[in-house]
Amino acid sequence: MANMSWIAIIVAAAAGFFVGGLWYGPLFGKAWMKERGFTEEELKEGNMALIYGTTFLLSIVSAIFLGHLLAHFGEMSMRSTMMIAIGVAIGFVVPAIGTNYLFSRATFKLFAIDAGYWTVFYAAMGLVFAFLG
Repeated sequence: MANMSWIAIIVAAAAGFFVGGLWYGPLFGKAWMKERGFTEEELKEGNMALIYGTTFLLSIVSAIFLGHLLAHFGEMSMRSTMMIAIGVAIGFVVPAIGTNYLFSRATFKLFAIDAGYWTVFYAAMGLVFAFLG
């Protein structure tokens, strides 16, 4: 792998995880639950340690690969780093979930909530890599 900062990777993963807590909590939590057809009681029935633990591990995987990609470019400006990080979301993640949502007949509102989350998730990680990477 190209030279990567493991500290930046862990902080980037934590930043993305934090965005998720805000996004699916106070910002869009109720709208997301409505679009998914969940009640608060149903969400509490899940194995939260497994869900949050696995989510954080997956955030680390995303941060590793974004960090690896960014490391190949060497020194970059904040603008370039953010363009690549957000570009990963808009160019790869959003179209992938959009395709899944079309075939599963999910609402546009749910797509917008989730696509927005992934865009902000990668933007947050990009900021971390811009400062610590």
